[in-house]
Amino acid sequence: MATNQTRNVHPRRIFLKQVGTVAALSTVALTTTAKSKRDSRREVQYGMVIDTRRCIGCHACSVACKSEFDVPLGFTRSWVEYVEKGNYPNVDRNFLPRLCNHCRHPICVDVCPTGATYKRKEDGIVVVDPEICIGCKYCIQACPYNARFLNPVTGVAEKCDFCLHRVLQGLEPACVVTCTGRARIFGDINDPNSEVSALMASNAVDVLRPGQGTEPNVYYIDMDHADEHDRRRGRYVRVTTHRKQKARR
Repeated sequence: MATNQTRNVHPRRIFLKQVGTVAALSTVALTTTAKSKRDSRREVQYGMVIDTRRCIGCHACSVACKSEFDVPLGFTRSWVEYVEKGNYPNVDRNFLPRLCNHCRHPICVDVCPTGATYKRKEDGIVVVDPEICIGCKYCIQACPYNARFLNPVTGVAEKCDFCLHRVLQGLEPACVVTCTGRARIFGDINDPNSEVSALMASNAVDVLRPGQGTEPNVYYIDMDHADEHDRRRGRYVRVTTHRKQKARR
């Protein structure tokens, strides 16, 4: 009799185990599906973190950018400013890499009369459509960061676009790849697992001209944005832009 009961119990146990396994797998599948849906809904916003502590002012980024886009002589999409300040013997020099900030609320987009300048929904990169741009310079005047110029050859407004043609192929921008000190880190700032997000979480970061309300997506670690106005405080300050525009915004 005990043997018959044992024989009857085993199939029941196997059945319950199978039901439990199926339920567990279903839970995992539902969790994975829900996570995938959340990830697909997450807004992608490419940005850059620039660690000025690692920048040596070599201009490799500027040269790479010029080479990548055949930028005309005298104009720049990406540049490095030198900031020298202090009173002898307590003086120092810092480097400040500059480029388009790909703002969350770009003023350049608002003022463009043709829609040539727009912010891509896919990744938040601000770009210029050369087929629509009429060269009116409204965007150049509106940009708080002096990041645009009118190409004298094409008559079209130009600026950094994070090397969109490279990004679409899964590559990093030319300036990031060329940086000898690895001061530039590029990625999706809305992705908590990205390197840029990790840097922003573990370091104090600043943006240029936060009072403009544009919410830039280029962040700086240990940034020095001192300018000649600080001379009023009794200390020497000199900013070298390495651009045709000697004065900085």
